[in-house]
Amino acid sequence: MRIIAGSLKGRRLNPPANLPVRPTTDMARESLFNILNNYVDYEETSVLDLFAGTGAVSLEFISRGAHDVTSIDINAHCTEFIKKSAQQFCVNNIHVVRADVFDLLKRSNRKFDLVFADPPYALETLPQLPELIFERQLLTDDGIFVLEHPREYSFEEHPHFWQHRNYGKVNFTLFAQTLDEE
Repeated sequence: MRIIAGSLKGRRLNPPANLPVRPTTDMARESLFNILNNYVDYEETSVLDLFAGTGAVSLEFISRGAHDVTSIDINAHCTEFIKKSAQQFCVNNIHVVRADVFDLLKRSNRKFDLVFADPPYALETLPQLPELIFERQLLTDDGIFVLEHPREYSFEEHPHFWQHRNYGKVNFTLFAQTLDEE
């Protein structure tokens, strides 16, 4: 697993084998960032990474110049690995929180420019994530929510649905706080 672009390009993440994660593949991550590059000014962006796992997505945002990133995971080994990686890469604009994502979202009142979520595919409450993000008003006016999910889910009927992309077994649905009617 490597950082694809930006100031940390080429740096490798070597998570321990016992982390309970299913990391987003380098190819899928690169494809997602190729889409986001057209819509996001990373230097002005605050990011919330839910179910952060190895922290690869968080570090990819930081590598591309994100203003700040908050990484959330319930697993202590994951959060410790993210902190260790950030320290190793001399990253100081990442805030790592060990918490249950759903509990944290219900308490949060901060707005983010971009929210990324890569929940466990077997998570029964996965379909509730988009509604929770929008009910809690966690996105700025031009904010984007990216949900990684298995192909069994379709969010095309959601009022904030923007686009869907598929890369092998990886599916990304993108939601926008404000949809242009152009």
